[in-house]
Amino acid sequence: MVLKKELTYFDLTSIVVGSIVGADIYIASALTAGLLGPAALLVCIVAGICASIIALVFAYCSYYVPRVGGPFAFVSEAFDDFFGFLTGWSIWIAELLSLPVFAIAFTKYLQYFIALNFYQQILVKGLFLLILTYINIRSVKAAGKVNDVLTIIKLVPLIMLVIIGFGFFAFHPETLASNYSPFAPEGFGNFGVALVLIFWAYVGFEMGTLPASEVKNPRKTIPKAIISGMIIVILFYLLTNFVVYGVINWTDLANSSTPLVLAGGILLGTIGAIIMAIGALVSVSGSDESGTLGIARLSYAMSIDGLFPKIFSKEHPKYKTPYMALIIQGIIAFILCIYSGLSDLISFAVFNLAFAFILTCLSLLVFVRKKQTKKLHGQRILPLLGIVICLYLISMYFLGSTPLFIKFIGIFVIALGIPIYVFFSPKTDIHHLKNFFLSEKEILFRQFQRKDRFLAHFLDHLYRFYKKMK
Repeated sequence: MVLKKELTYFDLTSIVVGSIVGADIYIASALTAGLLGPAALLVCIVAGICASIIALVFAYCSYYVPRVGGPFAFVSEAFDDFFGFLTGWSIWIAELLSLPVFAIAFTKYLQYFIALNFYQQILVKGLFLLILTYINIRSVKAAGKVNDVLTIIKLVPLIMLVIIGFGFFAFHPETLASNYSPFAPEGFGNFGVALVLIFWAYVGFEMGTLPASEVKNPRKTIPKAIISGMIIVILFYLLTNFVVYGVINWTDLANSSTPLVLAGGILLGTIGAIIMAIGALVSVSGSDESGTLGIARLSYAMSIDGLFPKIFSKEHPKYKTPYMALIIQGIIAFILCIYSGLSDLISFAVFNLAFAFILTCLSLLVFVRKKQTKKLHGQRILPLLGIVICLYLISMYFLGSTPLFIKFIGIFVIALGIPIYVFFSPKTDIHHLKNFFLSEKEILFRQFQRKDRFLAHFLDHLYRFYKKMK
């Protein structure tokens, strides 16, 4: 069966924006205020540039390989299924963890209106995930249209906040000046930590490349949608945070768990706070809906290639959607919702994503050298910049304040993908993989002579690229 091509440019742009603008924009300013004060705006700009660079790498890769699976498909095409699987596995784990986080965030924002006990919170989380899973099972087109609506609705409160905020500054310039002075009260020692947190707020652009086989004219639509989506997100992040830091003193902001609700209350009183709280609920719903759609397509792609359990590739007989993948990830997300201690796993998710992004950047270098179907602006320098960015993020994972236990979990989970690949991959690939890991002689000699082997094939591309750059 073939998945239906029903997603348009507007749908895909909405998926990109919807995947990025979620609960993050409603809490990011509070997370970074205590680290840098108003100077966190600079981090917002730098993180946006970094995310845009990697997003462009994804867009260019989707031009060369416009098929379902996103980075998994890119890396598999450039190297082989082993590295492709590790890429898809890392992103699947990182993105899967975002589903329960959004369900938890939705429940917390809902409690602004309704007090919920422990069991009622579990019920709300379950219903939240159930409804979004059901929408995605019914139809990719329905899911895309729902996400269009959610994306538009959740941007409206942010537009309102920005417009009213600038009007407020016109009549109260002294408040703006006071809250932005000093600009960097804590210095810039925590710049790297803040960059990781804000970069996480931009993550989601990769979701736009996952449902590629369901997109009309994917070669043109996916790059345009990713670029358009990133421009919209950066603009909204900058304007929104500029208003928030201008309205609220950074010390008060650092102690707030709902900064935009606080800002809305200052600008418009109770009505403003209610509007921003509703916007937060819709925003979280839209982001989770986008993630549900994208993650299911990733596991579907790995399953049809024989690298994941076959159950993930089962399509609904009527709706032609990977319904089992959607159901399984919904169940996993619900279980994680119950055990909601996921705050320390943000850095773990960034580590997994950075690992996958490095392989994606290397893939674009391979495509440029091999295919040369079209001259794309910056297609040689962008992946190199992307690699530097990802290495910095990984270094922050190991050098930052992340608990040692979480650091080991990050390494363990990526390594766990190896036995999973061994179990589900074709038997010939299993033989090669065993040689790769068990034979020192193979590592030193045969792996460097046969470029179809996993590591040798990978290093061969790096060596050829190095010679060409010289």
